[in-house]
Amino acid sequence: MPDRPNGLTYADAGVDIDAGNALVERIKPAAASTNRPGVMAGLGGFGALFDLKAAGFTDPILVAATDGVGTKLRIAIDTGLVDTVGIDLVAMCVNDLVCQGAEPLFFLDYFATGKLSVDHAARVVEGIADGCRQSNTALVGGETAEMPGMYPDGDFDLAGFTVGAMERGAHLPSGVAEGDILLGLASSGVHSNGYSLVRKIVDASGLGWDAACPFADGTLGEALLTPTKLYVKSGLKALRTGGLHALAHITGGGLTENLPRALPDGLGASIDLTAWALPPVFRWLTDQSGLSHAELLKTFNCGIGMIAVVAPDQADAIEHALESEDETVIRMGTVITGDGVTYAGTLK
Repeated sequence: MPDRPNGLTYADAGVDIDAGNALVERIKPAAASTNRPGVMAGLGGFGALFDLKAAGFTDPILVAATDGVGTKLRIAIDTGLVDTVGIDLVAMCVNDLVCQGAEPLFFLDYFATGKLSVDHAARVVEGIADGCRQSNTALVGGETAEMPGMYPDGDFDLAGFTVGAMERGAHLPSGVAEGDILLGLASSGVHSNGYSLVRKIVDASGLGWDAACPFADGTLGEALLTPTKLYVKSGLKALRTGGLHALAHITGGGLTENLPRALPDGLGASIDLTAWALPPVFRWLTDQSGLSHAELLKTFNCGIGMIAVVAPDQADAIEHALESEDETVIRMGTVITGDGVTYAGTLK
């Protein structure tokens, strides 16, 4: 029998179980801070338990969504500014969920890396907990995967999973009709889509992530890592006001591709592009790249992160409800007969 090495451990293979245990202990307070009615058991078990009746539902329909942060993570990794990408992760999931008319209830995350840094991972998960608190969603569990050889040193990836519920018959979209008003909710920036193009534009500009930002305070990296806005509380308030027919989360595909997803066959949208000002980050990206008007509209949110499709006689009440949740609301157009999105004017 050939000689074999003796005394090998999992740590020798690059997996540090003790570091994983230390991470769990560090993030327990952050997870606990997200508890909400319905949570029965969270971190520590093989699964999480949730009581829908305790959460206030009578005849619930479950709704689930999953997403990631995309190549925005590359900026976070390269700058070491990892504290807010967890908010992005939550927002990309729960903002989709509320578009179905559902209230997000709980969230799970998947963090994968080649070599676990307890500090980096904990900062990411603490950001996830922040996003969960902002959307009244419980962080009930997750998975930390340390996989040597799969990721370069310092790299990691994230995925998120959320489950929500609504009462039977309360789904969105519902009742969308010609003449409905489009209320745009302002975005906080680029959010979490289009970053492969963003990084290419920044590379061509010759600026580094630590350069002074040309369009905002701080560094360029800090500005482009502004977290995705969470629309859960405002979206649910609009839904409970009455007259909300649909919500469209403006993600990959921009205004051009996402708004039609909330409209039935035979109906389109007319948008007045002069109704709001293009935020400075998008003006800079356009100036640096020569991006065409059409490409801008189907790549980025252009300053509108969510669109509410509302009954005309309820538009004032819903606008007030949204503004009471600190949303900046733009009356940006109407639902029309046709297909797709028709634009009037030019973004300024």
